Amino acid sequence: MTALAIMRLVPPPGKIVGGEILYYQNDRIIPLHQLDPKGRKIRSIRGNEIAMIFQEPMTSFNPVFTIGHQIMETILLHQKVGKKEAQERTIEILRKVGIPMPERRIDDYPHQLSGGMCQRAMIAMALSCRPALLIADEPTTALDVTIQAQVLELMMALKEEFGTSIMIITHDLGVVAGMADEVVVMYLGHIVEKSDVRRIFHDPKHPYTQGLMQSRPSIISHTQHLKPIRGTIPEPYDIPKGCPFQPRCSMPSRRCEMEKPPLVEVERGHFVACWH
Repeated sequence: MTALAIMRLVPPPGKIVGGEILYYQNDRIIPLHQLDPKGRKIRSIRGNEIAMIFQEPMTSFNPVFTIGHQIMETILLHQKVGKKEAQERTIEILRKVGIPMPERRIDDYPHQLSGGMCQRAMIAMALSCRPALLIADEPTTALDVTIQAQVLELMMALKEEFGTSIMIITHDLGVVAGMADEVVVMYLGHIVEKSDVRRIFHDPKHPYTQGLMQSRPSIISHTQHLKPIRGTIPEPYDIPKGCPFQPRCSMPSRRCEMEKPPLVEVERGHFVACWH
């Protein structure tokens, strides 16, 4: 929902009720949260300067149009080029993301591509206009581990080539460790911890972050027992009063039950929302 809010694609009846989304464009600050979701300004940014890779590529493409048609549509919408140049750019970006024989593949429909190839085509469409920011929502969830590694390696290589920033949403701690520079840990829609990736993994402060680290298998110790986080995630309409994590916390206090902790800087660059 955070990523959809950035793109101004929050599905109704959802709406932005508070906070800010500030986008820096050519030394100007654009308040995205104030733009009309269907207006010309956000449409000139969405897909052009800020692009998104959705979680399930097979359902994100329109099944009645070819892959090439859908990528070309993005280029023609945002770039001042003709149809021939748009087609050449489409073939080139498909080649960059590792799709073999792109001259022929542009005429394929989504169902004719494998899951991994479809995800590569989705990345190609997202990067076709060389965006400043690429939002990747669980980009490897539906893929097997070998293809996962290839897709992540591809994203990192294209990030360096195009100078694109990547905001990745994932529950996979291995992906976080391998790709992220900065990490924001969220629970029930609230930020509970924020720092650089090294401190998050080596010195987590919030009980939820600590629980995540303790519940993953170790590649060093084969005798380590996993410590799952107790309880279950509450329903969105039944968020606890006070700290949202306190019903599952290993060290709750009366204050945790009554007051929601603010996000404070406990050390330089390390923010935590916890009374402890």
